[in-house]
Amino acid sequence: MKNYLLVIAGIILFEGVVSAQKAGWKIAGDKISTPWAEKVDPACPLPEYPRPQMVRSEWKNLNGLWDYKMTALTAAKPTTYQGKILVPFAIESALSGVKKAVGKDSILWYRTNFSIPVTMKGKNILLHFGAVDWKSDVYIDGIRIGTHQGGYDPFTFDITSYIKKANQHSIELSVWDPCDNGPQPRGKQVSKPNSIWYTSVTGIWQTVWLEAVPETYVSLLKLTPDIDKQIVTVTADIAKPIEGDIVKISALDGITIISEKETTGNLKTELHINNPKLWSPDNPFLYDLKVSLIRKGKIIDEVKSYFAMRKISLKPDNNGFLRMELNNSFVFQYGPLDQGWWPDGLYTAPTDEALHYDIIKTKEMGFNMIRKHVKVEPARWYYHCDKTGIMVWQDMPSGDLGGGKWGTRPGMEEGYDKTRTEESEKIYRTEWNAIIDYLYNSPCIVVWVPFNEGWGQFKTAEITNWTMLKDPSRLVNSASGGSFHETGHLLDLHNYPGPVMAKPEVFGSKLALVLGEYGGLGLPLEGHTWLNKDNWGYRTYANSDTLFSAFKSFQLQLVPYILRGLSAAVYTQTTDVEVECNGLMTYDRKVIKMPADKLKDESRKLYDAAKTVVIPK
Repeated sequence: MKNYLLVIAGIILFEGVVSAQKAGWKIAGDKISTPWAEKVDPACPLPEYPRPQMVRSEWKNLNGLWDYKMTALTAAKPTTYQGKILVPFAIESALSGVKKAVGKDSILWYRTNFSIPVTMKGKNILLHFGAVDWKSDVYIDGIRIGTHQGGYDPFTFDITSYIKKANQHSIELSVWDPCDNGPQPRGKQVSKPNSIWYTSVTGIWQTVWLEAVPETYVSLLKLTPDIDKQIVTVTADIAKPIEGDIVKISALDGITIISEKETTGNLKTELHINNPKLWSPDNPFLYDLKVSLIRKGKIIDEVKSYFAMRKISLKPDNNGFLRMELNNSFVFQYGPLDQGWWPDGLYTAPTDEALHYDIIKTKEMGFNMIRKHVKVEPARWYYHCDKTGIMVWQDMPSGDLGGGKWGTRPGMEEGYDKTRTEESEKIYRTEWNAIIDYLYNSPCIVVWVPFNEGWGQFKTAEITNWTMLKDPSRLVNSASGGSFHETGHLLDLHNYPGPVMAKPEVFGSKLALVLGEYGGLGLPLEGHTWLNKDNWGYRTYANSDTLFSAFKSFQLQLVPYILRGLSAAVYTQTTDVEVECNGLMTYDRKVIKMPADKLKDESRKLYDAAKTVVIPK
């Protein structure tokens, strides 16, 4: 029987491979890959609904094999294409099936055909792009319908008026990405990867999809919890509202409606959540939310969402040192620096299961927080953090690292700021604003990080204050490990390999003290590295035992820091990335380098130390 099952499994696997090859796709290159690469279905990769915070039933996933072509910057729109690319994997990735560099002197073109399902006809059709890096021009049936700049925020076009005359239609997309030769946010991407800088990502890297809506519909939700007042404030923006329309907002605990109100569109509504169940890593409880648009007693549009009752704030301890509090209690925040890169998909996880895996393993290792490092993830990543119970520090992807001038420093009390061009500054501000809007409803996010290590850091106080005004419900870490300015909520130092902290008697009463990066302990494992040589960590070890001994010694050093005023620490890093071999897991996610249960035991010592800190009532 066992042999028979193996034969059947082999036939199924063979048929799947043949089917993929017939479709004109296979994984490109010869680099390592994750266990999920073989689960990628070229007919419909990443089939899950991409936006858990605003769910509708009528939608169509457009991921799959598209035509592609690279042309010169000045070339006309192509009439023929050179091959197939698997969307939504960037062209430089193995899972795209192409694995080619584009660069600043070329344009990447995409094309696919689509039809509108019968169930969606007669309605308005929205075309959504999860993320495209960097500048995109979109065409429907050869007509240019719009453009978008930004590699990390979603964008949408109403294509209803362009698709009325036929059943079959085409989408064409042109993408230009100057990578590290431009001023735009690009994180760790470079045209020539080396050291801590990784392979560039060009073009579509998140799901593309169609959605059917009525002419008047719920276009945006904004959710803000307040546990002290026991309310959640809901703003539902309505596109093309008509006088007399009613918006009904319902909060649910399971199937039980616990709070409900009716209002007109585009107004803030406060729902009372009596005796709320508070969200935390120990109890990541999520309430469901339903927003219905009602006209003359009939529901014409409805979206489903969720929210959490949680609070992030600062409060002084009995020594007067500010502490980061979750739900009005000091909780030491401890997590890995998470780059979010994949050897087979680069910016894009092969499957939703893979996307969730890193979060699950992070929790199993005892961490309660993740610092998402100079990258923004698909909405489902934050959904998994919300469900699993992981706090997130969200970095703004860095850019414009070179050129320009840095201001002089009159004294050690004031840091450097770069002088950016007007274009560069506008690009930064536009995309940072869009990213905060995109992620605002994710309860897992507790800290915004506008700058990392002085990379493109400019007008620090102004950007920090703007971010604090934009979202007063979260803390702002103005420059993690960057040029110090006495602004924002946190003072963040980086140090490798061992932990350090700022002097609490100097800064602790003004800013909460955190260690934004430390560790970086390396262990390259044969068969699991990006390259066969020249892999590195800040300090490299021969085996798991010696690695764990070093890790444990650093944990012991953190305990007295916590007692003296440290509120959080970030260990580098979740996984190896390309030539960096300082991950808790290998780049292919096939090996966890130190036992998760031992890591969890060490984490617990930090949380226990934090429980001894006295916070006056």
